[in-house]
Amino acid sequence: MNDLPQQILKGSLSAIILKLLSENEAMYGYEICQRVKEITAGQMRVTEGALYPALHKLEGEGILRTHTQQVEGRTRKYYPIVPDQHGQAVSRLAQMHAFLDQLQQVLNPQPNVRLT
Repeated sequence: MNDLPQQILKGSLSAIILKLLSENEAMYGYEICQRVKEITAGQMRVTEGALYPALHKLEGEGILRTHTQQVEGRTRKYYPIVPDQHGQAVSRLAQMHAFLDQLQQVLNPQPNVRLT
């Protein structure tokens, strides 16, 4: 099978995480995986093996922090965006939107319309 979809997903994972966390106060890893699957009707699946390195990278960059909570006898690690880093998260999402717009222009170019 072609690895391209997984490579594209891996390159987009930070944006996906930041988008979900910007809409929710905090989420835990499995919840993020399930939410992506739900939003995409199962067409996109984020594995924990790809997710946790991306979460740890964002945490290392100071954009995310973690806190744990006991839920039904299990410890869950939640990832919220650091309050003073919301602007950074919004900026990264804006960069991703701009990139996607540019990619769309390349993949589906519109004929130049000249007004004379």
